[in-house]
Amino acid sequence: MAARLLTIGECMVELMQAEGGLMRKSFAGDTFNTAYYARQYLPADWSVDYFSAIGTDMISDEMLAFMDGHHIGTQHMARIEGRSPGLYMIHLKDGERSFSYWRSVSAAKLLARDGDRLRTAIDASDIVVFSGITLAILPEEDVETLLAELRRAKAAGKRVAFDPNIRPRLWDDAERMRATITAGARAATLVMPSLDDETTHFGDAGLEETIARYRALGVTELVVKDGAEGATLIFGEKRSHAPSARVEKIVDTTSAGDSFNGAFLARLATGASPEEAARFAADVAAAVIQHHGALVARDKLPNG
Repeated sequence: MAARLLTIGECMVELMQAEGGLMRKSFAGDTFNTAYYARQYLPADWSVDYFSAIGTDMISDEMLAFMDGHHIGTQHMARIEGRSPGLYMIHLKDGERSFSYWRSVSAAKLLARDGDRLRTAIDASDIVVFSGITLAILPEEDVETLLAELRRAKAAGKRVAFDPNIRPRLWDDAERMRATITAGARAATLVMPSLDDETTHFGDAGLEETIARYRALGVTELVVKDGAEGATLIFGEKRSHAPSARVEKIVDTTSAGDSFNGAFLARLATGASPEEAARFAADVAAAVIQHHGALVARDKLPNG
């Protein structure tokens, strides 16, 4: 049956290493990466749409064309005069990445300014995906606009998926960061945190404390990602575990979690059990981190 997945957030210009010391340009961002990988594995009768804001300049035109070329719907993209997409550069050392960012005039910071446009997009969707980065880049009043619409979606029975994706440098205050991430989790039906983030920034003693904290917020579906240790899945009263996939050589860990999220949501939406979906998503993430950049071509990914 035809359905819609909507991801909400910031897509940026990505500069990554290429041969001979050159840089290669692409477009990426955590929720856009999730949309990209979900699109690879959802049936053709599913729509995958992106909700954000861009400028009216040439690079914004290129970004729209890039999204369209990858069959990701752009009808919910706002265009704002005088703004542009943000830009980031990937720095790699032994497969681990760090980033430099330029996003002071990012149009995506205004993505939730028009509440009516936001409501229309969410109402038309069956699954809605957002992240801690989505929340971090917004003004406080727009965070509440977004969360109010997500709470409406949750109450209406939609699956609302949230990856806390904690990036402290995007927040001006650690307490506000934790409070906002917590509010995001309350607005979601499915939360997909990384255990390392949770122990570092929330002070959890380990897996069980992370699970208990999110369950106390009313989260009924939880996927706790723990790198090489795999993922722990809580769906209702059922708990299971999916191992990580074997990786011969890590090239670039950019988008490891995003690709897992996209593949997991695609499999879950099309009838797989949470454990089956997580096993497949682990295979996809393992393939992604053996290549450069956030978006890996379909022919380099697992079949499915």
